[in-house]
Amino acid sequence: MRHLILAALISLPCAGQTVGDLATSYLRDLIRLDTSNPPGNESLVANYLKKVADKEGIPAEVLGDNPKRLNFIARLKGSGRQRPLMLMAHSDVVPVERSQWTVEPFSAVEKDGSIYGRGAEDTKDLLAAELAVMVELKRSKTPLDRDIILVCESDEESGSTGISWLLANAWPKMDAEFALNEFSYSLKLPSGTDVFQIQTAEKVPTRIKLTAHGVAGHGSLPREDNAVTHLARAIVKLTDATQPVALNATTRAYFREISKLPEYAAIAPLLPRLEDPAQSDKAAAEITKINSEFGAMVHFSLSPTMLSGGVRINVIPNTVEALVDGRRLPTEVPAEVFERLRKIVDDPAVTVEPAEKEMQPATEPSSLTSPLYKAMEEVFREVSPKSVTVPFMMRGTTDGAFLRAKGMAVYGVPIFRMDGALRMHGNDERISVENLKAGAELLRRIVVKVAAAGRP
Repeated sequence: MRHLILAALISLPCAGQTVGDLATSYLRDLIRLDTSNPPGNESLVANYLKKVADKEGIPAEVLGDNPKRLNFIARLKGSGRQRPLMLMAHSDVVPVERSQWTVEPFSAVEKDGSIYGRGAEDTKDLLAAELAVMVELKRSKTPLDRDIILVCESDEESGSTGISWLLANAWPKMDAEFALNEFSYSLKLPSGTDVFQIQTAEKVPTRIKLTAHGVAGHGSLPREDNAVTHLARAIVKLTDATQPVALNATTRAYFREISKLPEYAAIAPLLPRLEDPAQSDKAAAEITKINSEFGAMVHFSLSPTMLSGGVRINVIPNTVEALVDGRRLPTEVPAEVFERLRKIVDDPAVTVEPAEKEMQPATEPSSLTSPLYKAMEEVFREVSPKSVTVPFMMRGTTDGAFLRAKGMAVYGVPIFRMDGALRMHGNDERISVENLKAGAELLRRIVVKVAAAGRP
């Protein structure tokens, strides 16, 4: 029955179908496959992709060590004159709180010109566009000097076990000169300027566990050694603390370029101060007021996310815990970060330790002079002559970090425009059909620019 359902979902060739039409159809299909992680069930997507590839005559396979959480790799052959280009995306999505959604999150409802559903922004929209581009290239018989590899990995949202398995067991099948990945977007500024932000670097997840110790007792008698009080003070100290400021090649280039735009001219006088240890803290505070994203790019950031402990409302517990989502700069050393946090907490009743083993590696930024980066710059100028293209360091992380650690240049490709606030991981996640179609066409132009036969 499941195979029949997948077969029914797959789009059939249609005369005059554009790459945007294909992407729209594929996205609806992908959203309807519930791959919430946990538990994942990403094989639903891997098998769907395989059936599309088989129908189009594109060599592909599903692979992995867990039958329910398979990965997908397809390859469109070129002449081999140049090394391959990888298109990558992940198949899993974060869970939903259905009561907070206005639509069924796995039905791909279209409303007011947008497709709603979990994964519409993270990152089944990109996967749909990548699949559409590969299919369009195959149907049009576009001559290629590079192989085009499509990789869809499982478990990006929690443990990166999919990409880890692929690197250990299938690296020759995905080895490429460079890759296009998720998490970047373009901005339309009030002046009309389009800003295309190419993600070339990522912060590193550094999760923290705070454990506060005290003495149990009856809630009717306030105590100085209340573990909950110790924990609350520790959390406030951490969130209020000023973290050291540091720039890297990506953030320097980013701020230098956007400070030339009238909307962000106020950043220009702050840049020298960000580099001066005596003034960097105040400069970072000012830049954060301009845009909170900017603040996250210049120093370690953290957000308390989970609390646990206690047995009854009238019992003071012996211990309580908090989990804090920290994101360190790629240049920071984990041991030094934790030592700094312990000094900030400065409470012997509270232990500060890693909440988990770090998975994502810290890496150097991807090159700003590679053929792929240059191709993106050219395409963005072609579609928007007055646009600005800038390298961008994301505050989150992706599986691209694992490929950068292997020496591959990986870029978050800004084919989609930010329509208002980002809704990834949020309620009523959605993308407009117009945005999706335009993004798919933009991706097609980038791939053709860097991979079509005859390009220098």
